[in-house]
Amino acid sequence: VLSYRSEQVDRTGPLRLLLGDLPSAGPITRLEVPPLSVDAVTTLAEPLGADPVALFARTGGNAFFVTETLAAGGCDAALPGSIRDAVLARSARLSAPSRSLLDAVAVVPGRTELWLLDALQAPPDGAVEECLSAGMLTADGAALAFRHELARLAVEESLAPDRRVDLHRRALRALDSRQELARLAHHAEGAGDADAVLRFAVAAAEQASALGAHREAAEQYARALRFAQALLPEARADLLERYAAECYVTDMRAEGIDALAEVIAIRRATGDSRRVAEALLLRARPLNCAGRGPEAGEAIAEAAAILEALGDEGDVARVYAEQSGLAMFDERFDEAVALGGRAIEIAERTGDRATLVRALNNVGTAELLRGDDAGLELLERSLALAQEDDRSTDVGRAYINIVAALATQHDWRRADPYLDAGLAYCGDRGLEAWENCLLAGRADAHLAAGRFDDAALIATDLLARVDDHLNARHGPLIVLGLVRARRGDPDASSPLDEVRGIADADGSLQYLMPVAEARAEVAWIQGARDRVDDETGEALAMALERGSLGSAAGLLVWRRRAGLDDELPSPLPGGPHGLELAGDHRAAACAWTALDQPYEAALALAGADDEAALREAHEQLRALGASAAVAVVARRLRARGARNVPRGPIARTRENAGGLTNRQLDVLALVAQGLRNAEIAERLVVSEKTVDHHVSSILGRLGVRNRGEASAAAVRLGLLDGVAET
Repeated sequence: VLSYRSEQVDRTGPLRLLLGDLPSAGPITRLEVPPLSVDAVTTLAEPLGADPVALFARTGGNAFFVTETLAAGGCDAALPGSIRDAVLARSARLSAPSRSLLDAVAVVPGRTELWLLDALQAPPDGAVEECLSAGMLTADGAALAFRHELARLAVEESLAPDRRVDLHRRALRALDSRQELARLAHHAEGAGDADAVLRFAVAAAEQASALGAHREAAEQYARALRFAQALLPEARADLLERYAAECYVTDMRAEGIDALAEVIAIRRATGDSRRVAEALLLRARPLNCAGRGPEAGEAIAEAAAILEALGDEGDVARVYAEQSGLAMFDERFDEAVALGGRAIEIAERTGDRATLVRALNNVGTAELLRGDDAGLELLERSLALAQEDDRSTDVGRAYINIVAALATQHDWRRADPYLDAGLAYCGDRGLEAWENCLLAGRADAHLAAGRFDDAALIATDLLARVDDHLNARHGPLIVLGLVRARRGDPDASSPLDEVRGIADADGSLQYLMPVAEARAEVAWIQGARDRVDDETGEALAMALERGSLGSAAGLLVWRRRAGLDDELPSPLPGGPHGLELAGDHRAAACAWTALDQPYEAALALAGADDEAALREAHEQLRALGASAAVAVVARRLRARGARNVPRGPIARTRENAGGLTNRQLDVLALVAQGLRNAEIAERLVVSEKTVDHHVSSILGRLGVRNRGEASAAAVRLGLLDGVAET
């Protein structure tokens, strides 16, 4: 048995000669151990909450690097000592000239072109060959690179400070004439050249932002701020505002909020009240998104007092627009429409398109949320104007609010085209925060359609990478809690406890109501009907007080299902909830079916008082895999004396030996046909990342290592029998 690293076999060495002399057939078996695939890295990373894409990029799939990085806490943790020791031990076996060559390559992320290497340190004869033969470096055309990013970092961190600074200074001089801004900014920081950092990092940030690379822009502004101590206060405030703007679109809410707090302090110190008000209004938006609604309200109120005292009509319109948005979010619809209407009137008269776009969005959303379809026309006008002016964040906001408002009417058929268009638009322009909100909408859409696995996968992915943006966390937490509760999975309460705490702190109805409705459903599933009153009472009172019957309807239905006898509003709300409150369970179920929401249709039928309807609801819930709700309806049937009530899940999930869900069987069928993940995603109308997760789960459940083995196992176990081609 002979084992060796293929990248360390010298092309003219004795081992190369031996390998060449070995026969290609007969008793010789050659086994190659490839790097871990993206799917394999995902399988290892997900249970620990690590980002599999970032982990794969950093490690190149090297199994040792992957496992050691995960053991150290993931990509955000410091370089693990075990990896550093392993890399430096390998480099220590090289000659001194080759180690010096590694030092030079280590200060350059990615590829080091040979012309740049000459400027850093002209490699002596044989040094490049030795580094390549040892497997430390790879050749990429006329450039060299470390085989793994972690190896580069290990060598770079081992450099003496003076050696590191000297190499960065040489790189800075060599690249200066080429104006590669991001690279120049990196080397300027390494060289400790504050003036160069400010010059190149700011220019690199502007360039990245224009290209839609907003996270890169935020990182470059952050780099500049680390060297901005000598700037005049006004210049620093301007830099902080630019940084905060990039944080806003990339879900770095906390960083942006802190930056704007410093801006406000600087503006106050300089006595520029108008700029103070502008910064307060800017800070109110991320505060609201971060679930800090009361603070956002205070910021807007202070800005309003300042700007109204200055008496400029345009400033007053901006304040009205922001106040309208806050009222809309809290479902104070009359107030939102009145304030927004004033902003629209002034903005149209003065030609203030920015304020007009925002106010139209607020008023349109408020109208649509309270059931007036005229609101959709206002939202579409806001969207069109924002597109004409290339106001990308306002375009994203229009898509988000259209989808959210139509979703409250359970009208996913109308919402889906806007959802698709919004995801494409925001993805193309790097509007990460806006894209996350729309992905949360996609999870809601899957949940409504009874596609629980798809909903949970998107929700889990979002929660793993979104920390302080409540708009993007609120929905996924609810989705995850409901999926777990409906399927009978463990720990349905944790996500709903978290989102309840956040919603209580914010206090707005748009956050409180969905949480109350979800927690009421879980209480009903768990047989704790006495909890439903406590879970829904506060939000219901707020909704009725504000005339928000759409929000009230869902809460009233859950209270009725729990046996609470509330006085119902007159007239009753429209839609399937109103039909159920009127006692027409069959009509309510038909209405839900027409909206393509089978789970809600089954629950509506489950409230009926005849055995046929209960059996129908029971069978529908079994088909969906909603085991916990199945148990509730089964108890009702048995209480009526019904016999032969089936138990457990239905169809393929129960019958297949792999324990795969229906959706996983669909994915497996397409894998067996040889389709790539991108093609499967297109066939099933889901994201490619969702398919990645499904494939990883399938491999894990079948206990196989790759797609070929999964296909073979599927045939062996008969898992594809009766699965129609998609």
